[in-house]
Amino acid sequence: MTDTADLLAEVPLLSGLDRKQLQRLSRDFSKRTFPAGSVVVREGDDHGVGFFVVAEGEGVVSIGGREVGKIGPGSYFGEVALISDRRRTATVTAVTDLSCLVMTLWDFRAFVRGDADVAWKLLEHVGGMLHNVK
Repeated sequence: MTDTADLLAEVPLLSGLDRKQLQRLSRDFSKRTFPAGSVVVREGDDHGVGFFVVAEGEGVVSIGGREVGKIGPGSYFGEVALISDRRRTATVTAVTDLSCLVMTLWDFRAFVRGDADVAWKLLEHVGGMLHNVK
C-alpha cells in the first residue's frame, strides 16, 4: 500500500501542505475496509463526519440513484465533511472490497487548530476554489 502521506499529497485540499505536515496529519487517519456491495456513505445522510482516501479497491459514486463516477486508489471523497458539517451529497458503494484511510471532522479540526500555517494554507486553497467558481 502507498504511504499515507503520499496519498494525502494528491488530495487538492491538502496539496499545499508540506511533507512534515502531511506526515503529522497521516497519523490521525485510520484504515477501514468495506466489503464489495456495501454502501460507504449515503446521499442525504446527516452530518457526514468522515473524509476518505481510497488505498485499494474500486467503488462507484451515485447521485439520485444515477452513477456519476468511479473511484479507485488515490481517489477521495468527503472532503467537504472536513470543513463543513453538511449532509452527504452522493452515495459511494464498494464494487470490490474497498480499503480506505478515514479521518473524522473532529480530528481534522484539532490538527488545523494546532498549526496556524496549516489553517492559512487551507484558507488559500478554499479561496482559490471560490475564485474559480463561474
